[in-house]
Amino acid sequence: MARGAPSPADQQVVRELAARGVVVTPSRLESWRRAGLLSRHRRRGLGRGQGSVVEAVDPVVVETAAALARHLRQGRNRRLAVLDWFAEAGMPVLPGAAVVPEPPAGAVREALVWVLEGSVSQRLLEVARGAAGAGEEGQDALYAVAGRMLAARPHRRPVHPAVMRAALLAGEDPPDEPGSGGVVHLFAALGLGPQEVGAEALAEGFAAVGMFDLTAGEWAQMLGAAERGEAPPVPWELLGEVDSVEQVLGASDEELVRARTVLIGLRPFYAMYMLHGLFMPDTPGLAALRARIDERGLGPVLDQVISISPTPQQFAEGLVACLGGMLDELYEALMTQLATDSHVFRIPGDEHGAAGFMNTWTHTLHEQANGGTGFGDGA
Repeated sequence: MARGAPSPADQQVVRELAARGVVVTPSRLESWRRAGLLSRHRRRGLGRGQGSVVEAVDPVVVETAAALARHLRQGRNRRLAVLDWFAEAGMPVLPGAAVVPEPPAGAVREALVWVLEGSVSQRLLEVARGAAGAGEEGQDALYAVAGRMLAARPHRRPVHPAVMRAALLAGEDPPDEPGSGGVVHLFAALGLGPQEVGAEALAEGFAAVGMFDLTAGEWAQMLGAAERGEAPPVPWELLGEVDSVEQVLGASDEELVRARTVLIGLRPFYAMYMLHGLFMPDTPGLAALRARIDERGLGPVLDQVISISPTPQQFAEGLVACLGGMLDELYEALMTQLATDSHVFRIPGDEHGAAGFMNTWTHTLHEQANGGTGFGDGA
């Protein structure tokens, strides 16, 4: 084979992908190898001094190249492609479909850190740490910078699906939950210390992120009781979880994969939870799943973390939120509940199962769109 000429194995990979309508070149395969994203074909030794040959085209190389071709488009940053590839590798495999190989763990970690370092939350954290020890001037500067950064990404608490459902059934507009920039207080606490920020401001911050679905007043009461020694001390070390970069660097490869499992696994549960507000027929199974979320007060947190079709940036931030802790525990509780009653889309008394469920929902949506009221509490 001429020096620099593509190997027969790579030529075979190019042909196999071309048969799927995927266009790659041998030189592109080599560039992916140089970047550490594509492995070489397995080789078999011919004996001492005889060299080696490729036994067969490695299916993993073919599927890896196919994944890279899907995500690493011309001019796109390689790290974003790696995150999309990592997300795809965690999706359920459809019958007859090929398994998407995992990207190199080191490339995934590098991509996560790179994306998170550019996030608003990480930049806010850096500003907060820079304000430490700078007195009132530093605190004022922190809040001024944070205000400008958060203005581009205003946060609004989601309307609870049961409240949304009741309002729409009554022919009323859903309540407009006020926005809040209170989240900046949590970042300020990391830089300036919780005592400098104060219980009232921190209460607003916890309420702004929807922590346990408590109001600012309820948080203020709890924090005040802790300050007076009337309740257990507040575990301020939990604020350290705001540093998403440190979390990724401290997580093992297995923990990152587990976080992906939790993040992707929570999506359908979040959809079922929120669609209750848009006239999805209710069933005992769906009600039980919603109860698992509501009893933990994690509906607002899911609303911030879960995106049905996330960008790589949203995926990275959601992944960090699912690194252990309360969302991992919620996922396990929901999976256990689903195993207990898997007939979530079966309306009691309707023998048509999921088909009857969808017909009922379609009919209800049609009725509501036409100003009807053909919708009962049991539907």
